[in-house]
Amino acid sequence: MTDSTSGLRWGILATGSIAHAFASDLRTAGLDLAAVGSRSQASADAFAAHFGIARAHGSYEDLAADPDIDIVYVSTPHPMHAENARLVLEAGKHALVEKPFTVTRREAEELRDLAASRGLLVMEAMWTRYLPHMARVREIIDAGTLGEVRTVFADHTQSLPVDPSHRINALSLGGGALLDLGIYPISFVWDILGEPATVQAAARLVDTGADAEVATLMTHASGAVSTTVSSSRAVGPNTAHIVGTEARIDIDRVWYTPTSFTVTTPDGTVTERYESHVEGRGMQYQALAAERFVAEGLLQGDELPIDESVAIMGALDEIRRQIGVQYPFEVAAPAAR
Repeated sequence: MTDSTSGLRWGILATGSIAHAFASDLRTAGLDLAAVGSRSQASADAFAAHFGIARAHGSYEDLAADPDIDIVYVSTPHPMHAENARLVLEAGKHALVEKPFTVTRREAEELRDLAASRGLLVMEAMWTRYLPHMARVREIIDAGTLGEVRTVFADHTQSLPVDPSHRINALSLGGGALLDLGIYPISFVWDILGEPATVQAAARLVDTGADAEVATLMTHASGAVSTTVSSSRAVGPNTAHIVGTEARIDIDRVWYTPTSFTVTTPDGTVTERYESHVEGRGMQYQALAAERFVAEGLLQGDELPIDESVAIMGALDEIRRQIGVQYPFEVAAPAAR
């Protein structure tokens, strides 16, 4: 891995498991992890001690106000993304916001517009987009190796806790397979085929009202079709496939992490076998991209433009409408009498 190109000083907001993974990969990449903030000083101190971070803040507000950080990774639960990213942006810091970018398109638009008004980078931490094997997949497609891409399909299926209070099942925390898992294959389809022209969705809901399984069928401007399946209650192959008229790409398990893939022609000839060689989990590539954008004076990159993150949130809104999932914080409070 190469070291930081822009010298950005990173802060991490929240100290959960995904923050631990991100911090570890920042260290792997040799980036400047300067501060951490938590809702409790004890949690911030423990995280800082584990990763050798100089400054630990006992509130998100103190982290955002820290004059010695330039960019903040927001890793709180889904419903807090918009509020926490807004705090960071209003403090004049760039923000890398854990996926899904927000919970609704409206929130995503607000963050996009706020960042633009301040001349700041706000970026969805869809780390898969920045992995080396995904970069190679895009090169192969751009070269015309697949011919016309006609079909894309992918699954993200896991066996997660069934406890109703667990965040994956709790609507108050944005629970359900769609935002946690489905965002990956839906974003992948978007990357390969662009914005869908039509979206159809079906789901199975559990007693809490959260979606345990959700499937999508989308059509695209080229005439191509795509399908995705996500589940929080059963483990599937977790593979992805891009099928063209001249060849196909089969991305191995687990497709959204550093992995291998094969390019195969219709007669069964393998024309390329790609193997990933990545240190750590691979979350450092999105951080390196963010540093590059800032160094080049850009507010976004080609891998995932901010308008695309906003549009994807709109598609997730539509999917939730179709499957009948509404979060309690979306319901307007009753008017005062």
